[in-house]
Parts: sequence; C-alpha cells; structure tokens
Amino acid sequence: MLHFTQSQKQSLKISPMQIQLLNFFQLNSLELEQYIKNELEENPILEEGVAELNDEFTNPNENTDDHTQDYMDWDEFSDDNVPDYRTRVNNYTEDDTIFSPTLVESISWRAEVKEQFHLLLTNERQQLLADFLVDSLTDEGYLLVTPESLADDVSFASGMYIEEEEIQVLVSILHKIDPVGLGSSNLQECLMRQLERRKDVDVCIAKTLVKDFFDELSTRNYDKLIRISDFTSEQIKDAILLISTLNPHPVVGGQSSNVLIAKDNIIPDYIISVEGESLEVSLNNRGIPPLHINKVYAEDLGTSKAVNSYLNTKINAANWLIAAIQQRESTMLKTMKAIVKMQQQYFVSGDVRQLKPMVLQHIAEQIKMDISTISRVTSGKYAQTPFGVIHLKDLFTEGMKTENGEEVSNREIQLVLAELIADEDKHKPFNDFQLTEFLSQRGYNLARRTVAKYREILGIAPAPLRRIL
Repeated sequence: MLHFTQSQKQSLKISPMQIQLLNFFQLNSLELEQYIKNELEENPILEEGVAELNDEFTNPNENTDDHTQDYMDWDEFSDDNVPDYRTRVNNYTEDDTIFSPTLVESISWRAEVKEQFHLLLTNERQQLLADFLVDSLTDEGYLLVTPESLADDVSFASGMYIEEEEIQVLVSILHKIDPVGLGSSNLQECLMRQLERRKDVDVCIAKTLVKDFFDELSTRNYDKLIRISDFTSEQIKDAILLISTLNPHPVVGGQSSNVLIAKDNIIPDYIISVEGESLEVSLNNRGIPPLHINKVYAEDLGTSKAVNSYLNTKINAANWLIAAIQQRESTMLKTMKAIVKMQQQYFVSGDVRQLKPMVLQHIAEQIKMDISTISRVTSGKYAQTPFGVIHLKDLFTEGMKTENGEEVSNREIQLVLAELIADEDKHKPFNDFQLTEFLSQRGYNLARRTVAKYREILGIAPAPLRRIL
C-alpha cells in the first residue's frame, strides 16, 4: 500500500553560470590578464579597446589609406629644430612602459657536479654510472640510498650488470668533489666531512663533539654534554661556534630541474593610497585591457544555421566576459572598501597592533554578499599600501577578549609573543609554560597549546633549541 506525504523545505541551488562567475572572481590580476588574452585569441567577436560610437557604420571595404604621407615634404619640415626622437620621448612617460620579469639563465648544480665528475673518470662506463649517481642525490645533495641499491637500479635501467664495488668507488670520488659534504648520508656525516676539510683552525674538539656526542649536540643538551665529555664549557662554546658556521646542506637552494629561473614578482590586485585624511581604494587594472564586441561580425550573421549558431555562441561568451569583468571589479571594490573601513587605523599607521579581529563573515554581512564571494575576491590576492605590499589573507584574524574587555586579534598576540622571546635570556630561554604565564600577566589568557601553536606559526623553535651556551 502506497503512502504519500507532503513536506516543505528550503534549498539553495547554484547554477553552472554562478559557479563559473565565482571561479572568475577568484582570478588574480595576472591570471585575469592571461584569461582575457586566451579569449581574444579564441573569440573573433571580442576585441580589445574602447568601442567607438560609429562602429556600426564602419565599412571594412572603405579605403582607409593614410594620407599623412602626402604632406611629408622635406621643405616644409626642414626648419623644424625639434628632432623627432625628442617629440616621441616627450609623448611617453616611464609609466607607459611595462617591463616583464627577466629570465635568469643558470646552470643546475647537478650539471656542474657531473662536469667535475667526468674530469676524474677514465672511461665511458664510469661516466654513465656517475651521471646516475648524481641524479640519485636529493635536492640538498644528500645520498640516501646504499651503493647496493644503486647498483641494482643501474643494472635494471641499463641492462648491464653493475657490481656494488663500482658504485662504492664512485661514491668515494664524489665525496672529494665540491661542494664539501656532497653525497653524505645524513647531517652528522655532512658536518664531519666539512670539518675534515678545515685546515686553518683547531677542529679536534668540534670533530669529537660531532662524532661522539651528536645527539646531545643536536638537542642542545649542554649540561649533559659538559658532564659526559672531558671538555670545559669554554672549549665546547668555541667548538659550537665553529660548527654553527658549517653548512647543514651540501647544496644550498639547489634546483634540480629548473635551468631558467624567473624572478618572482608580486603584482598587487588592490591599490590603497592616503589622500589627506581619507583612504582611497582602487584596482590595479593596468594589464587588463578594455573589451568590446565587434559589431561588424555581430551584425553580419549569415544564412547558414551553423554560422548563426557559432556567432551567437561567441557573442554570448563575449557579453558574459564583459559583464563578468564589470561585476568582478564592482565586487572587489565593494569588498576592499569594507575591509579598509573596518581596518582604517591599521592602514593609516601600518601597525599590526591596530589590526582588529575580522573574519569573512564580518565583511559579508557589511556589504550583504555571500561569504563564498568574499572568500574568492580576497583569496590569493595582494594590496599595495603606503607601508608595502600585504597579503589580504593576513588581515583576516580571529580574536579574543582581554581582561579589560578589549577585543584584540591573534596577530597582536603573536607580536607580543615574538617580543617576549626576542628579549629573553638565551642562556635560559622561556618554555611554553612560562610564556603562557607572561602573556596572562599582560591580559592575554591563553592555553599552553595555543601559545605553542602561535610560536610554531612564527617559526620559533622550542626553548631547548633556542638555548645558547
């Protein structure tokens, strides 16, 4: 027996067009510029530039020859004392030229090591094995696999049998190649190889500490180190000072695959400037060209249904893009103005302490838009301010109330935490429990795990690793 029930409920459905628009909002300035370039190449209806009022009367067959050549008579211009290059320069400013980031050509460190390696080898077989060995190193220059495993891998890849002893010989040669420590299996071995190369200072104590007391040294357990070793605190201090000058990685900033490295420049999406006592917000649309529809194509619909369908599709796509750009600009300006209004003291002073607690919901309620829209027009975007370029994500911070009832952002608390650690006695650094107590005395009541979390966000090591002898 069938039973029918009737119920009423609310649901929200997002159309594909709305999803496409939200994804369009998420593009930053560089991505939008590339998106428009692609559309201009694929859509003949879409044109770059401002549409003229008489576009509809333009006849493509009309003779548009440039008649200025008729007046290019030498006698007429021979008395002009202003050179042509001066007039050209005066008509352009430095702002009219947009310089793209330059590409810096560099040779990868692997190629340099292979070149050194080949000079020390006698036959093609060894050179082949040496190349495989260098390619097996990590990006920092460590060798984390055994010669036995490497021999098996080369044998399988090349189809010829390789003895483990052959790889071991090449590893020994690799240890003699610059940079020092190349091919080490761990940090301890890397430091030892660098100390063995030092001939200018007394490294005996440093070598002993790295070789026999590496666990105590790495955890900075200096009390135990003094107790179990035969060295005085001054000797250990001098040895640690020497070890701190060594390189923990054989290759610093190694790029294993990039031969061309582009300079990474941040292009701000918003520009915030101070005009008198007010803040002005604008969009950085320097690379975004104005767009319009080519009316000649749009009005010249053919008789073929296929042609009409194609043109209509392209016209709809062009209209959508132009409308989407306008809506994106309007939404971004509205959002940024709301942020600036809420964080006005911060943008005027540039002091992080003036940053108020703010989440996406606050801005969404203020401008009456959905929180997902606010997220997309701020995600991955930057703003040029009077005190530098900032990431909009850093402006959105949660907060807490102090004992005085004042609401402060977690960025302010992190700043206070960093100041406490910067002023501590490095011989007896504060642990997380002590830092929690000091913050509580200043009115910030936090849990110890929250303090530890903020410390990790700031990239500050725990107390034992901040201690010096």
